[in-house]
Amino acid sequence: MNAIRACALALAVALVDPAMAQTTPQTAPPRQTEADAYTRYELLAPGTAKFRIVYDVTATTAGATYYFNPIRAGSIATDEHVSDRATGKPLVFDVVGAAVARAGGVRVSDSTQQYIRVTLARPVPPNGGEARVLIDKTYEDAKSYFTDGTTIVFNRPLGIKRNAVVLPKGYELESCNYPSQILQEADGRIAISFWNNTPAEAPLILRARPVASMATSTGTVRSSVQARLEERAVQSREIVYFLQQPETHAFDLYHDYTESRPGTDHYINVVRAGSRVSNPSARNLDTGEPLRLDVLKGAAITAAKLDIGEPVAPTTEIVVFRFAPVAPGATTRLRMSETYTDSTRYRVVGNELVWDRSFGRPANAVVLPAGWVLANSAIPATVSTMPDGRVRLDFINPRPDDIAVLITARRR
Repeated sequence: MNAIRACALALAVALVDPAMAQTTPQTAPPRQTEADAYTRYELLAPGTAKFRIVYDVTATTAGATYYFNPIRAGSIATDEHVSDRATGKPLVFDVVGAAVARAGGVRVSDSTQQYIRVTLARPVPPNGGEARVLIDKTYEDAKSYFTDGTTIVFNRPLGIKRNAVVLPKGYELESCNYPSQILQEADGRIAISFWNNTPAEAPLILRARPVASMATSTGTVRSSVQARLEERAVQSREIVYFLQQPETHAFDLYHDYTESRPGTDHYINVVRAGSRVSNPSARNLDTGEPLRLDVLKGAAITAAKLDIGEPVAPTTEIVVFRFAPVAPGATTRLRMSETYTDSTRYRVVGNELVWDRSFGRPANAVVLPAGWVLANSAIPATVSTMPDGRVRLDFINPRPDDIAVLITARRR
């Protein structure tokens, strides 16, 4: 009865003064989140101020059906194409204003900002699922790309952490102010690629000049040391280690990997010598579905006729994750989870935790066990504290080599 009276009173107040009527507060939409962004800028003909942008990004907000990509102020966008990385098929998109983006979960500060709104192929799966999008567009921006006599200049602060800029054919790099890989592509063009591992924008300034030998090259260009010339920034493998208490020598991990080779239907993880693996699991991050797997050792590997890239010994152990064959033009994003035990690389000495392990991937993270204070990290890392109080260290290695990560911690 009290509830009925309260509703009647509210209705009466609203009839007398509508401004006093209380509306039900609407829940703010989940904030748009994203990961694994990589941008490739292809400079078009000098004097046009135009450059093609190929933007590879992952939407990570669980349940999201749209992704919003801002159009930079001062740039004129044309020739937009958007596709789903999982299937390679086109996606529907349109251009919307700040109000629509805000309603979709974007935290908008500029009411004049415009966005490309992409309709995702499927809602982002829960529990770390992803929706991978490829946006292809052409910008015209005379402030970023211009000529200075016969020299071309690309002067543009880049907020995305992984980038490549490709010079027009027939041009050599004259200068670059940001540490980068310099890689010649198969068609002869020079690419400048880098991973920005700082929290700020990269204030990139490139200058390039015409050179006859570049302009006249035809056919496929391949270096005699091509196997060592792999672009680092485009790599999207990442791994996170969650350390259990050091007396156990155990740590949980997950490893994210994108498979793009048509027809490939499995991934092999070779267990490092001295380590033991348990509790393996895997899923397709694009769909959320779990994957089948097998743990094989020694003769069982040989009997399965699996190429693991190294000789098979009786003690060799692998985990084989199986998935649907990758279709032409499609890719599959996988997350493999396991628990490892390794008393050599993860141990406790007195009251000191010691983690001593080399990392070969560009992106790696280590989460200390609860109750431990970070004391030393031999390799530079970004340090943060998780909501549950555990310390996390993120290591970004922009170079194509391993880093010998050595961490120590002490009990609180």
